[in-house]
Order: sequence, then structure tokens, then C-alpha cells
Amino acid sequence: MGSPNYTNQDPPIFFLLGIPGLEQFHLWLLFPVCCLGTATVVGNITILVVVATEPTLHKPMYLFLCMLSVTDLAASFSIVPKLLAILWYGAGNISASACLTQMFFIHAFCMMESTVLLAMAFDRYVAICHPLHYATLLTDTVIAHIGVAALMRGSLLMLPCPFLVRRLSFCQSHVIPHTYCEHMAVVKLAYGDTRPNRVYGLTAALLVVGVDLFCIGLSYAFITQAVLRLSSHEAQSKALGTCGSHVCVILISYTPALFSFFTHRFGHHVPLHIHILLANVYLLFPPALNPVVYGVKTKEIHQRVVRAFQSGH
Repeated sequence: MGSPNYTNQDPPIFFLLGIPGLEQFHLWLLFPVCCLGTATVVGNITILVVVATEPTLHKPMYLFLCMLSVTDLAASFSIVPKLLAILWYGAGNISASACLTQMFFIHAFCMMESTVLLAMAFDRYVAICHPLHYATLLTDTVIAHIGVAALMRGSLLMLPCPFLVRRLSFCQSHVIPHTYCEHMAVVKLAYGDTRPNRVYGLTAALLVVGVDLFCIGLSYAFITQAVLRLSSHEAQSKALGTCGSHVCVILISYTPALFSFFTHRFGHHVPLHIHILLANVYLLFPPALNPVVYGVKTKEIHQRVVRAFQSGH
């Protein structure tokens, strides 16, 4: 991926400022970021190992969970190392090519995660509304195709953004008031017409978050309708229980994302450090909490992890 077209006055590097207004607290923020990063790595690797080594978990629901874990790990590795360097010793320097690369991967992985969450909602829909066709509809081949579709969707939708940024000139400031190379934070530094960047960024976000949330909501509307038709209260509770983990993950993932999106677009009176903190919550908390949710609420995974610890002791 090439570097932006700088003029002679343009800086060869950008500088990530961190969290403007909270610089004195950067060292204090280092500990929670380290904890979240460690929890992300340990939790998601545990999920991957448990599913890989337990043949009874080789089912669509758990295979989608593995896709989510891989995506969360990749997104975390895209932001956490540089974030720790910024908070620890102010190492905010980043080359233009590295900045564009980070921008591409962070946003692409977020789009992939949204696609995987949509696939998990479809899995629950088929399992509850069409249980007799579950095995024939969600075969290993179909799951593999969904994984490839998530990868391609995130990559292709995000691919134009670095090229749209590369055409801009940066001759006024090279200081990015953020902890990572967020697309709009970089665009705001540019000199010239940035409307194509703004329009494309908004369109891509709406195509992913808007479409996925609508389809997830539709899936759960059908699921609720099917569950309410069950005569037994126990059967209703069991059916809804299988969706509990996924609903929690959706809330954890989309709530900070929507807060960040709307405050960024419409919260002009919201302090800048609140914008930055919300953006970091959106990227750091879901990857760390998703394995915990599935580990606690999914009996099969919980039992397998407990057995592994007991055998270890």
C-alpha cells in the first residue's frame, strides 16, 4: 500500500497524540489496556483451543465463534501494540504507509466481525425456526463460504479508503488527535476537498452496521415469534437460552460502536477525549469480553475449560 502524495511541505510521518486532554493519565491507562489486551489473547486462544480439541464442539455455532475469536485477535493486534507504546513512552510517530495499513486493517476487521455476528444470528434463526433443516443448510462448505464472504466483504469495502486518503495533501498538520489511525481523524488533517472520503466512509459504515443490525433484528423477530408458539415454558426457556450468549455479544459489540459513531457524526459539543475514549472502548472491550460471555453462558465450553483446569491441577 503506497504512501500519500505529500507535497514538499508535507511531513514524512504522522504523530498519534493519544487521548487529548488526558495526557497526564496515559500511564494510569496503561494498566487497564494491558489487562484488556491480555484478556483478549488468553480468552480467544482458549476458545480456539477448546473448540479445536473437542470433537463434540465441531458444530456451526462454535465454528462461527472461532471466526469471531480470530477476528477479535487480529483487530486487537492491529491497535494494542501501538496504543501501549503511546501510553507508555509517547511513541506516537507513525509513517504514512504504516498509518494507512493500520487504518485498513482496523476498520476491515471491524466489518468482518459485524458479518460474523450476522452469520451467528442466522445460525440461531435456522436452529430454532428450521431445526429439521439445520444440518443440511449449515454444512461445513456453507460455513467456509460464509467465512470467505466475511473476509472479502470487510477487505473490499475498506480497500478504497486508503487510496482515497492517499490522493489528499497534508500541508498543515501531521498530528492526529487519536490513539490510532482512524479514517476520519486522518481525513480531517487533509487540505482540499475531502467530501469523497466523508461520503464513502459514511456509506461503508451504513452498509455494514445498518444492514447487519437490520438483518439481526429481523432474525430475532422470527426467533421470538417461533419461541412464543412453543407450548412448553421449559422449551421456550431452552430455546431462548441458546441465544443468550449471542445477544450479549451483540450488545457488547454494537452499543459502544453506535455511541462512538453518533457522537463522532452529531456530537459536536462532546469533548474530544470522550470521542477518543468511546472509540477505544469499541475496539478494546468486545474482544476481551466475548470469550468471557461464551465461556460463562455456554455450558459445553464452560465444562471443557473447567475440566482442563482440573486435569492441569
